[in-house]
Amino acid sequence: MVRESLVPVGERRDVAQLEDLAFELRQKLLHLCGTYEGAVHIGGDLSSADIFTALFEYGLTVDPTDLTNPSRDRFVLSKGHAAVAMYIAMAIRGFFSYDGIVDTYGQLDSAYGMHPCKVQLPGVEASTGSLGHGLPLAVGMALSARGRGESHRVVTLMGDGETGEGSVWESALAASSNKLGNLVAFIDRNRQLMTSFDEERVTLEPYPEKWAAFGWNVIHIDGHDMGALVGAIDSLPATDTDKPTVVICETVKGKGVDFMERNLAWHAGSLGAADLERAMASLSASRVKESV
Repeated sequence: MVRESLVPVGERRDVAQLEDLAFELRQKLLHLCGTYEGAVHIGGDLSSADIFTALFEYGLTVDPTDLTNPSRDRFVLSKGHAAVAMYIAMAIRGFFSYDGIVDTYGQLDSAYGMHPCKVQLPGVEASTGSLGHGLPLAVGMALSARGRGESHRVVTLMGDGETGEGSVWESALAASSNKLGNLVAFIDRNRQLMTSFDEERVTLEPYPEKWAAFGWNVIHIDGHDMGALVGAIDSLPATDTDKPTVVICETVKGKGVDFMERNLAWHAGSLGAADLERAMASLSASRVKESV
């Protein structure tokens, strides 16, 4: 069943606009990484930038001015170390100011911590960071919504590395057993862990087939193809159906910056002035190349 975009028609972005916003997110991400004195989880932020943009600018029904509306979609960032990319996507969407992120990120009592905190930052639905916990939380939210007769969607974004956790597969089984068609899991399949490539530590392949065997509807796409992301969102089944959906997004860790792409050294790091200039130049060059 093909459904209409979750974003009202008057606010709907086309693919070209979404691509521009994803590029803006990456620019702002690099800028923050170049101004913050500590390390930023830049590699996984860059790999998930297109997914965040597609969700916050196209896929999620949420009004930044009405964050307690019971009909809003719920979003859970399971890979909590990608919080910076989420913060910037939310700032671009109008939840709060990007300058506020830059000015206070990582400071004591800041709303913008290295992992998201729902107590500190309105608009964050769950405090996350311990990998493997986001899907269980999302399953609980989706089950609660189903029990209350609510029709909103619960969406979570996971890293592929964390899907080696037993809690993920217990939750995957619980979701299908409870027929949670209102649940969607996006997976940033960048195939890297903090210090190694994931298939070297935990064999996940055949990956789509594993999710299908657990009773999930599986969508497998290029996570940097905005048209494919929009298509996946548009093709999500209605929330009253009985199968949860997983969208496996094939991505590149460090996407857009040549010296970071698939480089284990850039799971996290900081950028000095010279590296920032180099990274910005590489990002602009990759944008030009993709647009040709």
